[in-house]
Amino acid sequence: MLPKIGSSKGNRMNNRAEDLVRHRPTVADRLLNLFSDVHAGEGGRAFLMLFNIFLILVAYYIIKTVREPLILNAEIPEFLKALGIISTAEVKTFASAGQALVLMIFVPAYGWFASRVSRMKLIVGVTLFFAANVLIFAVAVHNDAPFIGVAFYIWVGVFSLSIIAQFWSYANDIYTKSAGDRLFPVIALGATAGSPVGAWVSERLFEAHVSSHLMLYLSAGLLLLTLGIYLLVNRNAGRTGNAEENGKVESPLGKTNAFALVFSNRYILLIALLLIVLNIVNTVGEFILSTLVVDHAAELAREQDNFDVNAYIGAFYASYFFWVNIIAVLLQAFVASRIVKRFGLAGVLFALPIIALGAYGFVALGATLFIVRWAKTAENSTDYSIMNTAKQLLWLPTTREEKYKAKQAVDSFFVRLGDLAAALVVFAGVSWFALGARGFAMLNLCFIVLWLGLAWALWRLNRRQYPETESTASP
Repeated sequence: MLPKIGSSKGNRMNNRAEDLVRHRPTVADRLLNLFSDVHAGEGGRAFLMLFNIFLILVAYYIIKTVREPLILNAEIPEFLKALGIISTAEVKTFASAGQALVLMIFVPAYGWFASRVSRMKLIVGVTLFFAANVLIFAVAVHNDAPFIGVAFYIWVGVFSLSIIAQFWSYANDIYTKSAGDRLFPVIALGATAGSPVGAWVSERLFEAHVSSHLMLYLSAGLLLLTLGIYLLVNRNAGRTGNAEENGKVESPLGKTNAFALVFSNRYILLIALLLIVLNIVNTVGEFILSTLVVDHAAELAREQDNFDVNAYIGAFYASYFFWVNIIAVLLQAFVASRIVKRFGLAGVLFALPIIALGAYGFVALGATLFIVRWAKTAENSTDYSIMNTAKQLLWLPTTREEKYKAKQAVDSFFVRLGDLAAALVVFAGVSWFALGARGFAMLNLCFIVLWLGLAWALWRLNRRQYPETESTASP
């Protein structure tokens, strides 16, 4: 006898049939399952998130590559020369101090805005703000405005960290901890894939002698395109069927200051300290590489008539960024999720300091441009893949307010604070101790030992304090 329409048995059969259709693996599910454990029905949104961070990173790498010749081939002002700053590589490193100062203003402003608007208004407003900035700089570059290289370098340092931190804040908000552990490695594949594509596009544009301001217009267009994807993802994200919970998702955040959130939580403060040390190591390494690149370009200019220093530096960095990120894509696609599955947070948290220990060990043995380039390639490719996964997994157990405000402070201000500390290290190393590339590599080895200690303490606290905590967002 057939069950009556509307009976409980009939409803259960209908619901079971609907569940089978709803949870049947899609094409996106099957495709992303090649790289991580993606459950049925998760692939569509994960793919949109992957594509969005892909576009953000393409835009960023075009902007980043435009930045290099603007500052490395700029005229050094006389007042800086009077302070003993005689190379543009030093100017580049010391400009990080300006980034930290700007972020002291930007982070509270971001928190103030986040406390007064819904999360989508926050994302749309901040993205439009940065896109407008890109257009303003494009006009300034086209008109060869004074000190544009330094101003643009400072702005890129703020933009790059803030726009990426906001993406991951949103990702942490819409995924539970268990889902994030599985899906973040595959979503991060969009970032690692977008980086070499952006570097490749930049290299082709430089080789075609496309004007820098036109490249910036292209970047602004890509940023605007990401807004459409955010809106598409947000149509269903965070909808639980519970009106009270949905209201929390769309309501403004609390009124607590971003820096107060950092200093009141030992776990988050430890993340901040780790990123400071990480960035000291990375920035000192970039100084070593920049010094050798500028010296080599000057040597080639002396040997060859009509040598284009701008084109050489731009092409070198475009090629360097390209290979860094090709390796990062491979690590993200085939290694990151497997490390997380096998070793958990510890695997991805300790990978980079161990790689950096070996890289700077090689640099300390003989610092030629070839050795430094490939040592930095190994370090940065691991940073952009394995370590980037670790950075995002650390935030899954935190509250919504901490995900947006505290993460913005940590991923922007405290990272640039690490740059400022690195600038002081470089200044002392150059001015007081006359360190060369090998000396700076030895110094980095000491910082890496401290880094390993912080990673160990953070891992132990994570295990003890957040063993099974879930995010407050819906899966």
